[in-house]
Amino acid sequence: MIDHVRDLASVRDATERLLTAAAKLDNASVPEPSRLPGWSRGHVLAHLARNADALVNVLAGRPMYASAETRDAEIERDAPRPLDVQLTDVRESAARFQETGAEPADWSRTVALRNGVTDSASRVPFRRWVEVDLHHVDLGIGYELEDLPEEFVEREVAFLAERFAGHPDVPPTRITDGTRAWSTGRDTDGGFDVTVTGPAPALLGWLSGRRDGSALSAGGGPLPALPPL
Repeated sequence: MIDHVRDLASVRDATERLLTAAAKLDNASVPEPSRLPGWSRGHVLAHLARNADALVNVLAGRPMYASAETRDAEIERDAPRPLDVQLTDVRESAARFQETGAEPADWSRTVALRNGVTDSASRVPFRRWVEVDLHHVDLGIGYELEDLPEEFVEREVAFLAERFAGHPDVPPTRITDGTRAWSTGRDTDGGFDVTVTGPAPALLGWLSGRRDGSALSAGGGPLPALPPL
């Protein structure tokens, strides 16, 4: 069962990790490329701040973003800002998200996200945790997938495996780190075309499009090519 209170605490911890690490940068580091194609570190930091406010909107029953164009324009607008302004924005927007999360609410209600996606309100804190910790990795400042909390890795692998479940372009696939296993891809009668094996952080990197899967082994066929998230 999702524990939104516990996840809110994990979001707070992840945010502090990111802010502490990013505070060691300087202004010259902000426009440098991140690990996300086409985005600087400033883009990543700006996105994190605007995403926190967008999830406040979600919890309040408002549209997540005014439009896709507005979302993109705000990130482009905020990306060039100096480091201290970026970090203040990330910190203050994160505080607004925490304050909204602490308000009495029906956490079993369904909320609307982007692109017609809906989810339980109780899962929104975990979605924010994903944004903070994976984008911390994307900053390319020494925090790697292997540094992520084990609970986070397991839950995000499960989430992404579920996201690709039933996808017509992904063969029926079993995913395992040798201890735990997940299934994804096209519907099957119980068999799998491919079994992908490797350390959980490497599985997460492949599923999230952050690694090419070269550290994984595939049995029964080639490593499946996953569609963009």
